[in-house]
Amino acid sequence: MNYHIVLSRVFDLETINRNAKAGKCPCHVMWEASQILNARIHMPSADYIKASHIQTFEQMGFQQQATLRRLVGNPEHWLLASHLSQQLTDEDVVFCTGEDVGIPVAELCGVKKKRPKIVVLIHNINRLRGRLALKLFRVRDKIDLFLTYTPGIAEFLGAYLHLPENRLSLFSEQPTDISFFKPGSASFDKIRPVIASGGLEKRDYRTLAAATEDLDIDVKICATSPNAKVNSQAFPKVLPNNMSCRYYEWLEFVQLYRDANIVVIPLFKNNYQAGLSVMFEAMACRRPVIITKSPGIIQELIEAGIVIGVREGDVNDLRCAIIKLLQNPSQAELQAQRGYELVLQKYNHQKYIHTFVNKMYSLALVNHL
Repeated sequence: MNYHIVLSRVFDLETINRNAKAGKCPCHVMWEASQILNARIHMPSADYIKASHIQTFEQMGFQQQATLRRLVGNPEHWLLASHLSQQLTDEDVVFCTGEDVGIPVAELCGVKKKRPKIVVLIHNINRLRGRLALKLFRVRDKIDLFLTYTPGIAEFLGAYLHLPENRLSLFSEQPTDISFFKPGSASFDKIRPVIASGGLEKRDYRTLAAATEDLDIDVKICATSPNAKVNSQAFPKVLPNNMSCRYYEWLEFVQLYRDANIVVIPLFKNNYQAGLSVMFEAMACRRPVIITKSPGIIQELIEAGIVIGVREGDVNDLRCAIIKLLQNPSQAELQAQRGYELVLQKYNHQKYIHTFVNKMYSLALVNHL
């Protein structure tokens, strides 16, 4: 069997790999997995979004797709899927890193008589556009295995598409690179407690600002995300004097975790468990975590006493949780240690790659039985 990995975005994987080996950034798990599987990696090219290519797509005879494609993905995802549909056969297994490219691949490759086995990692599909895309593109008949990180999305997919157990898998491992995100010393010039946070997806930094604005601490936020743009509701109109928000390079970012007395992940309500990457990265750096309550993995870790959960938008609840940990360093250290041990045992890139590769091998085996 031939293996293929289809990425939603463009990455300079060779540079990432080189920098990861030098300890300058985390590894890219799909690059690592591709080396084991001997898989070809495909990603959208800037050429795909040129007007001439978009016009070509709409002249291909897929008038319905030209209209419905607006439900999911971007033009470059559909054009990449069109390109792959001319290459892939029943001798191929293709994994797509998100529904934005996975549904186009399923739609254009899944109708072939000798079609590839298709695996798609689903992130955030339980919304109107996503539900319409699942039905209108009839992905149930075209995707062989649905993967997801969160129990809520798994339950939704199973019920909405009436999927049998062997076509739906909860991928509980996380791609946290524990060779990069690891404990270390705080900066020598740190003069008072630091509350750290990061990411933009469904973040509620207004609540964090209100909870900490009069505390003798520094609140530092790495305001960047590969998957989300700044929400107008995310930040207060004016940042408190003790809060800063900027982009951090990778080495700065891991140092921010190490400087943090607490990592706080304040979230708006969502149905796909935003904040997981930051939570596990902080745990890998052996830092205590406070996070907004959410069903699934987050709630399980809260109940196990590994992270502290607070109510959505509750300024007093968040403030009390922060003060309690700052005033009880032994409790904070115990919580951080338990989270660190859990990441080393389960939620790390090594386990992730091992599980992913085995899933691909298993699907290939089914294809030949």
